[in-house]
Formats: sequence, C-alpha cells, structure tokens
Amino acid sequence: MAVEDKQMSYRIYLVAFGIFLMAMAVVFKLSRIQWVEGEHYRKLAAEQTVKDFVIPANKGNIYSSDGSLLATSIPNYTIRFDAVAPKQEDFDKNVKGLADSLSVMLGKPSSYYHSELRKAHANKNRYYLLAKGLSYTEYMRLKTFPLFNLGTYKGGMITEQKTVREHPIGKIAERTIGYERVKPNGELDGKGIEWSFRKYLNGKDGKVSKQKIAKGQWKPIRDVNEVDPQDGYDVISTIDVYIQDIAHHALLKQLELYEADHGCVVVMETQTGHVKAISNLGRAEDGSYYETVNYAVAESHEPGSTFKLVDLIALLDDNKVDTSQVYDSRGGEITYYGRKVRDSHKGGYGKISLARGFEVSSNTVLVQAVYENYKNNPKEFVDRIDRMGLNKPLGLPFQGEGKPFIPQPGEKGWSGIALPWMAYGYGVSVTPLQTLALYNAIANNGEMVKPIFVSEIKEWNKTIKKYNKQVINPRICSQETVKKVKAVLENVVKKGTGSKLYSKDFSMAGKTGTAQVNYSRGKDEMYYASSFVGFFPSDKPKYSCIVVVHKPNTAKNNYYGADVAGPVFKRIAQKIFTDAPSTNEIKNLNKKINKQEVAYSVYNDKINSEKKVVPNLKGMAGMDAIALLENLKIKVKIIGTGKVKKQSIQPGEALEKVKTITLELS
Repeated sequence: MAVEDKQMSYRIYLVAFGIFLMAMAVVFKLSRIQWVEGEHYRKLAAEQTVKDFVIPANKGNIYSSDGSLLATSIPNYTIRFDAVAPKQEDFDKNVKGLADSLSVMLGKPSSYYHSELRKAHANKNRYYLLAKGLSYTEYMRLKTFPLFNLGTYKGGMITEQKTVREHPIGKIAERTIGYERVKPNGELDGKGIEWSFRKYLNGKDGKVSKQKIAKGQWKPIRDVNEVDPQDGYDVISTIDVYIQDIAHHALLKQLELYEADHGCVVVMETQTGHVKAISNLGRAEDGSYYETVNYAVAESHEPGSTFKLVDLIALLDDNKVDTSQVYDSRGGEITYYGRKVRDSHKGGYGKISLARGFEVSSNTVLVQAVYENYKNNPKEFVDRIDRMGLNKPLGLPFQGEGKPFIPQPGEKGWSGIALPWMAYGYGVSVTPLQTLALYNAIANNGEMVKPIFVSEIKEWNKTIKKYNKQVINPRICSQETVKKVKAVLENVVKKGTGSKLYSKDFSMAGKTGTAQVNYSRGKDEMYYASSFVGFFPSDKPKYSCIVVVHKPNTAKNNYYGADVAGPVFKRIAQKIFTDAPSTNEIKNLNKKINKQEVAYSVYNDKINSEKKVVPNLKGMAGMDAIALLENLKIKVKIIGTGKVKKQSIQPGEALEKVKTITLELS
C-alpha cells in the first residue's frame, strides 16, 4: 500500500507540474499578447470593426459663357435607420412625430411608417431602408425630423450619398464637354473638358470613420468627418448655348438631308479664339445622329479646295504674282508627271485672273500659279506653310488631337507631283480646327490665335485661373495681302462658288471645298468630304466658322461644298445676326451656390426650396429650367430656344398636382 501511495503521489506531482507549466505558458502567452503583440492585435481588431471610408468631393460644375449649366453633379441620398441606436425613452417619445413627418414628405400614411419603425426597433434592425433617391434639400429636411435631429448616434439616421454627373442641355456638345470614367481594369479614362480639366473639377476627397454593425453593414462613428471633402472648382467654358443650339441643329438638318456619314461644325470668336459652338455628329445604324468622336479636333484629312487659301497668301506675300495675273485653264485639264489635274467645271474657265480662279475654285489655275512660281524651290512654298503653323498640332487640351501632315522636300514621300498636288489640297492633311484657325487669321488681320474652349476656373466669385488669348502667329502675312485676300473671299460668296449663299441682309466671306477621300483605295471606297469655311460679317468679322460633311449621299443629291456644307454656315450667320443676337456675358456666376443644391436650382434665389410649389421660371435659361424641373420629377415640354418666356403652370401651384409643364422660350 505504501508503495502504491508513493507512486500515486508522484503522479499527482507530475500532473500538477504539467498544469503549472501549462499555466506558465498561458501567462507567458497572455503577457506576450498584451505587451509584445498587443499593438498588432489591437490594430487588427480595430480594422475589423472600424474602417475609414472615402467621402468623394463634390465635383465642380461646367458652365457656358452665358452662365448656363453644361455639366453638374447631382447628389442622390439613401436614408436608413439604425433602430438599435436610439435609447428606448428617445424612441418612444419621437417615433410618432417621425412617422408623421415621413408621411408628409414621402407620401405614405403615418400609420405605415409608425408600424415599420416599431417593427424595426423590436427586431433590432440596424439597417432599415427608409427612403432612396432623395435630393440634397430633402436630405437636409429629413435631418430636422423628430429623433433624427438628435444626431447620427442618438437618432439612428444612416446616410448614404451617391453623386451622378448630369448634362442639363442634353446631348448637345456632349463630346466636347466630355466625361471621366473608370475602365474595367481600374484605370481612369476620359475625354473633353471633364477629363482635361479634372485637376480643377474633382476637388479633394474627405474621410469618415465607420463602425461595422450587423450583417456586414457600416455606420458612421460620429456626426463629424475625420477629413472634410473639398469641393472642386467650376470651369467656365467659352461655349454659348444659343449659338451652340443653332450650330447643332443646322448641322443635324443637313446631315439628315444628305444621309451623310458624319460631320462637324465649329464657330469661333475672331479676336479671342473662343469657341462659341462645336458639334460633332456621326450616323448610327438606325440613321440617327449622335456625338461619339470629336471630328473637329481629331480628324486630320486632305482638305481639298479650302487649302487654296495657302496658295493665295504665299503667292501674294512672296510677291510672285498679283491677283490680276491671267492664267489659261487649258480646257479644264492639265497634266503633271502623268497625273491629271481637272476642274469641276467641264471645259474649264478659259483665260481668267488668279483672283477669279480662286473665286470659282479652278484647280488648273491655282496649280499652275503655284507650280510655275515654286517648282525650282518648293522648299520656299513649304516653309511658308510651316511658318503659318500648319505643320504641327494646335496643342489643344484634349486627348487625341489629329496630327497634320505637310510633305517636306527631300524627305521620304516627296516627289515631282507633291507640289502641284499640295496646291489644290491633296497630299497634305490638316484638322478642321487647323483650317479654321487659318481663315480666322485672315479675319483677324493676320494674327493667328489658338482655339480656346475654357476661359476661366472659378471658386464661387473668386477667379483661380484665367485663360487669355494665345497667339500662334502674330502675323501670317502682310496687311496688304490680308486686304486682298479678304476681298477675294468676299467675292467667293458674292459671285463665285458660294454665290448660292449670298444675302443682301448680311455679309459673309469664305471658301468652298469638295475633297475626294480614300481615292487611293479605289472607286468603291472613295467618297466626298464637303466643306465651307469663312467668317462674318465680312467687313468687321466677329465670328469665323467651318463646316465639314463627310460622305453625303451622292445618289440622292450633289456633294459640292456650296450645296452641302454652305447652307449650314449661312444658317448660323443668319440666325445670329438677323433673328436674335446673343450676348456673351457670364451671368450669376458670382453668386455663391451650394454645390449640392445646384442641380435643384441654379437660380435658387427665385424659389423657396422648402415650399413644394412650382417655381417662377420666367427669364431663366431654358436648359437650366429643364434641369430644375426634372430634378423635381416633372416632365417638361419645350417650345422654341433661349430663355423662358411663358410657363403653362403658374408659379405657386402645388407640385403634387403637376405632372407636365410646357415652357415657351424666347
């Protein structure tokens, strides 16, 4: 027995010792976790229960030069209720008042909300959906409701915000206004003003800490943000909504008439280079037209006869010949190195002056004049083109600007045919905006300016950056040459290829162009590009304009520049100067407007956002009125263009009774 007791004692000691070692190990491990690895585990626990979320900054707005909204960010709010957050006493005291307030705002009976709120509270629902798609004004109003006015933690109100970028004027100038997006691979991408000026528009994101609650949901820890977001700046574009509307619809009408593949139009202010309108329309499979490619900026192609202006400037400014020099059109056909140059008029024009040859767009006359005077030194002619700045891009702020091509003597691709081919706009490549810049320089007394799309960056009434006129070439030719060239360009419209466009009511000057595109690929792929470029009024030019229409249906109508592109040019000039001249003033941009409320009303001094009544829209820009009403969930019918002259529902009428409003614009 003694031996057995002794053995049992050993076993007890052994077990006790083992337990002691285990206890020491546990103590050691706990101490290590607490003092050595504690920071790591505390951080890990915090990451699993508390997390920082990014608060996207409010993007700046893009305005037209007359103060209309071109692009804005509309906030949408989703409101949820953490039924566990409020104390029982607070919940019981305020639930009836909250239900009544929600009923008035959201439309369902008070009893419905009272029942749902109590059910959520009983079930300890920490993420009950109350409403979504609310405007900023509705969100701010909701925060004042009973219970919710106690704050996020005590009241249980959970807010989720999503910002949507909207274009109040619709698809007009959509490609130039542009966009910013995230590609499937996570990379940022974009086009137009939105992308090029994103460093000003985007602002700086903020940060808020949230705590993980039931079902993997998160709610803010406190009412204030860790880092408040900083709003982006506003971008003031040079676009004039009135002129833009005219240009867009004039181009669209002509594209539809000729069933063309695509086209573009640009209207530019002569002295400043401010682009007042730009439209780029391509044809879809169903025959409709929409903006996908910025043809005016990106499409570099052979211009055809509009390039003959270069010939005239060079010949006159280099003192080679005068406009009175006579040339024989040789029956409308002339051959260089086995290649024929033909006039569009069968049989040619007989013997005519250089000026008249330009007016009727005689290929044989202009090619002869250039070849005879520069054949021994073609570099002199090409250098003239290079000095004008046509051999390099304009340096626009947009992605994908088309690259010009001017062949250089002695380089690959130069041949005997290069010089005569250049003389009537082939073998060279320029974008529509480059061609416009050249003609605008003549209108601007020889000073070539860069096309500008943005005039100013603003923070409320404070100017952050101003974009002044940028001169590409202070003098592309002498004043004497400018004077002679202007006179010839006027005669193109009065008695030349553009005579169909002539009007005694307003003066215009310009040049027609009809170029063959893809001619080297064979007859089946060749098509015509019709163009007209010039300025108006011709005596004191205020605007320059280019119109290019690609692939008009030759079976249905003709394809010449005067017939296809010219009417668009005339329509724009006519509407601007004979119907309703536009002013180019920036309006209401110095008024401080909360960015989150801007979509609700650009002119929020005209309405009381707390009253659900029809606002007074008279005098408001049509596009802004549309944005305001659509944000109020009212359908809008428009008659005319410009500013609101009449509205079918009078101001002060209850919104709940209104479904559609008709606006008559001046």
